Amino acid sequence: MRLSDDSAAAVIARFLKARGIDRVFGLCGGHIMPLWMRIDAAGIAIVDVRDERAAVYMAHAYGELTGTFGVALVTAGPGVTNALTGIANAHVARAPVLVLSGLPPRAQENRGALQDIVHTELVRSITRYARTVREPSLVLQELDEAVARALGHGGEPGPAYLDFPTDTLRAEVPRVLQRAEHMRPKPAPPLVPAAAAIDAAAAILWNARRPLVISGRGARRAGPALMRFLDALGAPYLDTGESRGLVPDSHPSVVAAMRGTVMGEADVVVTVGRRLDFQLAYGSPAVFGDARFVRIADTPMELRDNRRGDVEMLGDCGRVLDALVAKAAGRAPALDCTWAQDLRARHAARATTLHDAMRTAPADSQGRIHPNRLLAALQDGVGADALFVADGGDFLSFARVGLAASTWLDPGPLGCIGIGTPFGIAAALACPGRTVVVATGDGAFGFNAMEIDTAVRHHVPVLIVVANNGAWQIEVHDQMQSYGKVVGTRLQFADHAAMARAFGMHAQRVERVEDLAPAIERALAHRPALLDVVVTPDAVSSDAKTGLAWVPDLQALAAWDDAERRWRGA
Repeated sequence: MRLSDDSAAAVIARFLKARGIDRVFGLCGGHIMPLWMRIDAAGIAIVDVRDERAAVYMAHAYGELTGTFGVALVTAGPGVTNALTGIANAHVARAPVLVLSGLPPRAQENRGALQDIVHTELVRSITRYARTVREPSLVLQELDEAVARALGHGGEPGPAYLDFPTDTLRAEVPRVLQRAEHMRPKPAPPLVPAAAAIDAAAAILWNARRPLVISGRGARRAGPALMRFLDALGAPYLDTGESRGLVPDSHPSVVAAMRGTVMGEADVVVTVGRRLDFQLAYGSPAVFGDARFVRIADTPMELRDNRRGDVEMLGDCGRVLDALVAKAAGRAPALDCTWAQDLRARHAARATTLHDAMRTAPADSQGRIHPNRLLAALQDGVGADALFVADGGDFLSFARVGLAASTWLDPGPLGCIGIGTPFGIAAALACPGRTVVVATGDGAFGFNAMEIDTAVRHHVPVLIVVANNGAWQIEVHDQMQSYGKVVGTRLQFADHAAMARAFGMHAQRVERVEDLAPAIERALAHRPALLDVVVTPDAVSSDAKTGLAWVPDLQALAAWDDAERRWRGA
């Protein structure tokens, strides 16, 4: 069936093209076929995946790395329900994603048609916008609004959802309503905090003796301004998974290895586009003591969650940081330089010790490789400029400490393990010329292992490294410690390399430490590639030690939970 150039499907494709979308991730189905074919006709690449969840994951990562919104195209019914986990992850991560789907033709609605369910009711609580568009003449203005909501223009960024009955996609949009005002890209509305807030924040920060800066999602586009701010204030700095790589490890403010100490000793804490969630002890005085907070964010949810700031500045994070530096120009901060230098020195010493220990970490009694030895070989093989996607539970805990990266993606605050291969595929497409490495545990890899087929079919130069310890190891450790037995948390030491080779991917199983370096070298030369590295299940990660699997009542970590109990009982 040939569709008119004025069909809603054709108009949607032209809209995406006008908004700079060069690639869509999806899985085909009859209800979206008109749109699928018109997107292809518009010259937009379609990355067809093996599961709709992976399509949304890929759109999520692609949007994050390209600085715009990602697009996922999924069919009706189970296509949407399969996509829900990806949508939920984008929702919690505040990632701009546009999810498009279809519905049965309008004449068949509510009559028991194939895949006829109300999608919008399913996605409404995890999207910024969820609409069914039945009227062709409204297609463009709904798209315009959905993209604005996804990008966070006037609110919090995150996924937006639209679906269209198939006959609506085939119907024509009157040319008089195909208006340029809806087609053209829109800049984010400027957010500038009041001058009085800048004055008040600068006074607090430049009078602070022990200031601490913590960045998150909202700082991602503010890297240079963040560096200028740290240089001017001299404050110690902690990144998080949301903003890792913005500030190089060589910067004198970086004190990542002293995280617990600096959080407890700071007298002023500056959050830059970062929620005070479980990863930061909810900002509790039990962990942060009597510290005052200065909060900077471009969305309200990163400005006032859990702890209110003495000063709260809603605005573009880069502009706010530059305004603070300008306000304090020529003024020396009251920073306790001895304190800051001591933190940096202790951080450097710990980092050096870890670096050396990783390269000599012993195998277990059966010769299985220590995860840190794998990470050291991987770092040496690909360098610090690689784009790393870290995935898993236990292995992510090792990777988070053991890998240096200029760009970093991980499961995020939802703890959505399984993103590794889809994120890696999207990253390699978004950043051609960069080395993209997925470092994943075997359990996490299994969620979307079939996407290795997608990587092969689309010739995506990604390296996937599976740390295979044959278990959900954090849970194994917790069960043994808490219950004295293991129930349903051990896996096989499956041959993931054999699976990858079945799909035409270069793959190798590595069981000896001396084989790691040459295997990594070969894999980098033959991407897409997969290395299945058998690692010891005896190594205990920091997350396993801190009680993460136990899920304490008041805080995420056992030590913080104990501190919270003491503080509340004081």
